[in-house]
Amino acid sequence: MKIAVIIPTYNEEENIGKLIRSLLANKQEAFINIIVSDAGSTDNTIQVAKDAGANVAEISPQKGRAMQMNYGASISREEILYFIHADTQVHADFVADINEAIKQHYDMGCYRYKFDSKHPLLKVNGFFTRFPFIWCRGGDQTLFVKRSVFDQLEGYKTMKIMEEYDFIQRAGQAGFKFKILPKNILVSARKYETNSYLKVLYANYQVMKMWKRGASDDEMASQYKKLLNYR
Repeated sequence: MKIAVIIPTYNEEENIGKLIRSLLANKQEAFINIIVSDAGSTDNTIQVAKDAGANVAEISPQKGRAMQMNYGASISREEILYFIHADTQVHADFVADINEAIKQHYDMGCYRYKFDSKHPLLKVNGFFTRFPFIWCRGGDQTLFVKRSVFDQLEGYKTMKIMEEYDFIQRAGQAGFKFKILPKNILVSARKYETNSYLKVLYANYQVMKMWKRGASDDEMASQYKKLLNYR
């Protein structure tokens, strides 16, 4: 099985090297094509990615996570796409887990997660990622998907926010099978540490509500930026 690992980045020099080294250390016998699709970082993200072993590390023609992920997919040829945020630590079994899910005829899926924090409320957040509700999903959980499915859905919509929720919802509506892998990956708590648990919870609730009622991408992105101080 060949996997294209696609990592959208912006100023991630502190995280990208560790992620790439972990991917390479745990790839087993699989071929993985690591593609770092950058938004024009002003730090050394691209060089660090290249030094760590990324096959491709370059600036995407369009900035924004959805566009960067679409670009990464467009320059890959592998039959499985695996989208990962740069501040996430993947599970050591990712190759075997994805391969097994595909053998079981799942079209796509994600992991559960836990945070790199001992905050008790963040443990509650992590617990809920085992359930199949759309509000329990998100890009932090990583997302694997068959290329044929990704192409049929025409990739991510060019949204500034909520692109992963939109993609998963459209996949469900089209009848594709989604697997929640029963293992935890490790997710950064930096957004919560920069703001607070309650602020992030409130912002997520507000934007999720806006998305469900059909608010525009600009409205959602503007509201999220007003509510949180994050990157």
